Amino acid sequence: MTPQNMSISFIEWGKIDIAGVGTFRDVMLSPGRSNEWDWRKSNTHHVPGIQPSDVEELLQLGSDHIVLSRGMQLVLQTSPETIELLGRLQIPYVIEETMQAVATYNRLLIEGKRVGALIHSTC
Repeated sequence: MTPQNMSISFIEWGKIDIAGVGTFRDVMLSPGRSNEWDWRKSNTHHVPGIQPSDVEELLQLGSDHIVLSRGMQLVLQTSPETIELLGRLQIPYVIEETMQAVATYNRLLIEGKRVGALIHSTC
């Protein structure tokens, strides 16, 4: 699957459409792959937020740039341990409101980066 096929073609509250793939509520994207982001798998909650294991999975799948969304209303946080991990590994990353995160993710794809993302479509 080419990077353009993994672009986010549409997003609204509770719905993320990945071009040529399907629709998700929350999505985990990595080079050539997309799947539902299951928060229970890593015990992620709004606070303290995105866990290191979520990001580690993206890195294991070949991502060398990371985009983390905060939700539409900036409720989702990113745990300090996750930020520390990315810094220690010197992985370029952004943490943004969901609509901005989608724009950043799509831009990085167009630039040819091996980008991974965790996109939260609500709060």
